[in-house]
Amino acid sequence: MDELSELNVAAAAARGAPAEPAVRYVGFWARVFASLIDSIVLLFVLVPGALVLQLAGIGVAEDDPYSQLIVHLMLGAVVLAFWITRMATPGKMIINAVIVDAGTFGTPSWKQYLARYLAYFLSTIPFCLGLIWVAFDARKQGWHDKIAGTVVIRRRD
Repeated sequence: MDELSELNVAAAAARGAPAEPAVRYVGFWARVFASLIDSIVLLFVLVPGALVLQLAGIGVAEDDPYSQLIVHLMLGAVVLAFWITRMATPGKMIINAVIVDAGTFGTPSWKQYLARYLAYFLSTIPFCLGLIWVAFDARKQGWHDKIAGTVVIRRRD
């Protein structure tokens, strides 16, 4: 457990509040690394998917809003499938991290995962400030985590 988590547990105990279990929140740079890995992995999924769509006569073009919607839906489906089945994307699995409910540290609901995914868009609108927020937050939560009620922690062994 890092010093900040130990202080949080001690402060909660002093207030008579239930202490958080010993957790290690995953910080900004580890999550950036995991995102880079995820981008590479998702390319291996989306490029063949786009080729299949092309062969089916459904062109994927940057200027076509319908094809962009299909790509975003495919991307969302892949990410949500990983989160629901593994509590992490491949990048997070490599760094031994999982997404958990911020209150219980248990498995988030599918609604939380969906809210987290949709909140990524809100987190990027103001110059990615919602993603950068992870670097400054005590629990290493981005805006998408705060909106969905999730945190990213190191997997307990």
